[in-house]
Amino acid sequence: MASPPDPEQWLNDFGDSLYRYALSRTQNPEIAEDLVQDTLLAALQAEKTFAQKSSVKTWLFGILKHKILDHFRKHYKEANVSFDDSISNDLRQHYFDENDHWQQDFPEWLNPDKSLENHQFWTTFRICLDTLPSHQASLFLLCEMEGLTAKELCKVFDMKTTNNVWVTLSRIRMRLRACLESRWFEKSTDSGE
Repeated sequence: MASPPDPEQWLNDFGDSLYRYALSRTQNPEIAEDLVQDTLLAALQAEKTFAQKSSVKTWLFGILKHKILDHFRKHYKEANVSFDDSISNDLRQHYFDENDHWQQDFPEWLNPDKSLENHQFWTTFRICLDTLPSHQASLFLLCEMEGLTAKELCKVFDMKTTNNVWVTLSRIRMRLRACLESRWFEKSTDSGE
């Protein structure tokens, strides 16, 4: 079995990709740097127990994922964040009828494959994500990007029930959708994309 790469090379070999991953999850450059540093320190301490059942890169990313979850757990317990998952009357009236049923008048997404590959779409999506409170953006990213279950999200964000998680996620998605409709879909339709 091959020996693991020299720990002195971990930062050179994997530092950039670890940082980009942490930044995409935390939205904060300083926190991302700290998490990468914590990851490399933890890996250095655990190097002798590394069983080499995966690549070093996979192993480091596994450690980083745990560091990110630990960060959110600690941050939201200390901050005692309250999830105000209510939606404005404007959004409620736009999306729901008088019986609180979804209305079916959403604009068409003309070419989803093209839009998903479009750099401008992802720039607009990032802008829309940045309009959310940081705890809501984090909840969304951990659910959608990390695949955490509602039960896991309850633990990370100290939410009482999985229903709270699903209701909050639904409202976050609604806010993102409204932002994307106004910043992306209307422009795409207007420009004929």
